Amino acid sequence: MMSASILKLYNGTSVPRRDIPELPLEEFLRAILDATDHGWRVSAYFGTPDGGDFRLYCLLASKAEGVLGLLGAKVAADAALPSIASLCPQVSLFEREIAEQCGLAIEGHPWLKPVRFQRPLFNGPGKGVPEDKEPGVMDFYQVQGHEIHEVAVGPVHAGIIEPGHFRFQCYGEQVFHLEISLGYQHRGIERFMIGGPHPRSPYQMEAIGGDTTIGHGQAYAMIIEALSGTRVPARAEAIRGIALELERLANHTGDLGAIAGDVGYLPTSSFCGRIRGDFLNMSAVLCGSRFGRGLIVPGGVGFDCNPQQAGLLGSRIATAREELANAVDLLWNTPSVLARLENTGTVSEETARELGLVGPPARGCGLNRDIRRDHPFGIYRMSQIPVVTATTGDVHARTLLRWLEAEKSLDFIEEQLRQLPAGVYRNNAGAIAGDQVAVALTEGWRGEVCHVAVTDETGRFGRYKIVDPSFHNWQGLAMALRGQQISDFPLCNKSFNLSYCGFDL
Repeated sequence: MMSASILKLYNGTSVPRRDIPELPLEEFLRAILDATDHGWRVSAYFGTPDGGDFRLYCLLASKAEGVLGLLGAKVAADAALPSIASLCPQVSLFEREIAEQCGLAIEGHPWLKPVRFQRPLFNGPGKGVPEDKEPGVMDFYQVQGHEIHEVAVGPVHAGIIEPGHFRFQCYGEQVFHLEISLGYQHRGIERFMIGGPHPRSPYQMEAIGGDTTIGHGQAYAMIIEALSGTRVPARAEAIRGIALELERLANHTGDLGAIAGDVGYLPTSSFCGRIRGDFLNMSAVLCGSRFGRGLIVPGGVGFDCNPQQAGLLGSRIATAREELANAVDLLWNTPSVLARLENTGTVSEETARELGLVGPPARGCGLNRDIRRDHPFGIYRMSQIPVVTATTGDVHARTLLRWLEAEKSLDFIEEQLRQLPAGVYRNNAGAIAGDQVAVALTEGWRGEVCHVAVTDETGRFGRYKIVDPSFHNWQGLAMALRGQQISDFPLCNKSFNLSYCGFDL
């Protein structure tokens, strides 16, 4: 990739819009292909109005160089955007989203259809994905053949879970193809952010995915800090790191129990359900909220961690470590459980790389990628967490990875509690600069959380792009079902544990 075609920057920084290279459309698309061919990954790809036309932005991430890259292109509102999805599958969903949000026509996309069934964010010519009557009303891929049958699941499910539709093409019990349709609870968060930041914006960011309050909340705070030139005190960075790892521990523990429950192994299921609550209660020790609401604010944190709180957390962490280890050891020492997890829902490393998977599903396939190390932010610039991977890409790998990551998070929290920096825990954020693009990536428990803000000349958001890790990973779940029994779906689904609401922005 030619260095002149991309602007390199670091995580948690902002740059003037005028500094982002604006390429002819064909050169812009070729630069994306060249970058991904050389190991870069697409973190975000979106459009924003530019006069009567649109400007496209692509944010790329390079693990090898430890930098992010921005490039842009202008496209006329009545022009067609050539699809590169057949050459670079990780942009497929982004292209569908651009068609839906901007009303741009996408030329040559292999399966152009709605993402969230929303009206366009901006007043385009309406040549992209047409608005449909209601979510889910569209054509689905079909496999034709003798004794091929179709199984439709959802969007309403037998449980208190979010809506999503799954369409299986099967031969007997064997799944040939799974197509996933979401968008049933589209909340319009990106639309709400235009013209912001608003007084309610921090609360909206915390609610993007209720189980990822810290992951998204910190990304938003980093955006505001980058645009305002606000420095975060070292004490606040440490508290943020503790909160992020507590969030990871609570959710990984819950998933370990849920996976055990899906194979009918109730001891680990019961133990982990309770221990998850213990980790949530530790977050409440920090800020009064079990989900970390109100803890992270631009410029630092909303609550300090005094010596009594640190001591209490340290004691509870030590207890939870022992109890979680005992609960998970039951899994590894039960052959019938391992037989159910191993060789189920396998995704190859090559497929994971092509789809741009992130987080545990990527690391479970052997992809050694983690924002905390590759593009460090906050406390992770000073204190590294070792990245762990598995190689088999199956449910067992995704389960094992959760336990290995939990061990590293426990070590990290204990270390930070022992050496909390002195000083203030919050600085006031200044005024937001205009005509800037700011980028922020965090490693949420599901994987990479990406926020990109584009400000106008007055310092208001002209565009605020959010990419939850689930946006990258739903297609990985579809690939995990290929060649599996349809009865394996609940187990595969839980081993990914993706977010519907994080997707339906």
